[in-house]
Amino acid sequence: MQVILAQPRGFCAGVVRAIEIVDRALVKHGAPVFVRHEIVHNKHVVQGLKDKGARFVEELDEVPAGAVTIFSAHGVSREVVADARQRQLHAIDATCPLVIKVHTQGRQYAASGRIVILIGHAGHPEVEGTMGQIPGKVILVQNEADVGKLDLPDDTPVAYVTQTTLSVDDTRNIIAALGRRFSNLVGPDTRDICYATQNRQSAVRDLCKLADVILVIGATNSSNSNRLREIGTESGVPSYLIAEGSELDPAWVRDANVVGITAGASAPEAMVEDVIAALRRLGPVEVSTMAGREEHAEFRLPAELADVKPPAASLQSGTDAAPDCSDAANENIAG
Repeated sequence: MQVILAQPRGFCAGVVRAIEIVDRALVKHGAPVFVRHEIVHNKHVVQGLKDKGARFVEELDEVPAGAVTIFSAHGVSREVVADARQRQLHAIDATCPLVIKVHTQGRQYAASGRIVILIGHAGHPEVEGTMGQIPGKVILVQNEADVGKLDLPDDTPVAYVTQTTLSVDDTRNIIAALGRRFSNLVGPDTRDICYATQNRQSAVRDLCKLADVILVIGATNSSNSNRLREIGTESGVPSYLIAEGSELDPAWVRDANVVGITAGASAPEAMVEDVIAALRRLGPVEVSTMAGREEHAEFRLPAELADVKPPAASLQSGTDAAPDCSDAANENIAG
């Protein structure tokens, strides 16, 4: 069996930064530090940080007064920030800079008097955080059908922003539907969708040209991982989302000569290796990596943690340390 690995795959710069923030906060402040929601959507990453002393909570009322508290990479609402301040929590923000960019765009559109339409998935932490960061009226649309249901005059001044981990194609279609519906519409280009999301989606499309089956490594609650699986399926290649090798069904690959593997932006390389090991238990495997875009992006850490020496062992194995690209919140980065 040939196994072809997508390039790029796995951890993005925002995930690396979020994990490193928790790691360094534990070094500086000691255990426990509290993290609101999963720092990223991956149980292995979360468990590894739990083992080091991080405690994950759903709401701030579970955090003792004055404790070190980290906001996840998905971002939080202004209400959560205010609640943390009122409870005198030592808050550290691990929100991805590209998510912060969406918050900034939304606030600017709202300040100019426009109704903001957020393209995203209901209930996702990033969507909840973004809607809570933009003052005024924010309307969520999840598909083209939702656009037709909007109870707004066609000449309403509107603007759109997007969840960063969506399918570029789906987002483009929704934006087009908004353009057909509203005569006064502004918004960013689809290129403003997270560079890592775009790169991984492009890579899986290329992988579909080579593979008989696609395995996407990621969590079921990971938006970007689900989009990768959907792209594979839409391309006509049987595609499956699994978190680790134990979830591999041998029937999926029984008749496959070439198995393509990719990983969502919150999936560590160790899980890719775990799936390859599971394939090896079925028979001989030859592994290669597809030619593809190399990412060189690194986001600046919060100032209070910049000089803290990170722990020797890190969950960031398989990531590409690279020059500081901390202006990513202001311009799209594709390495």
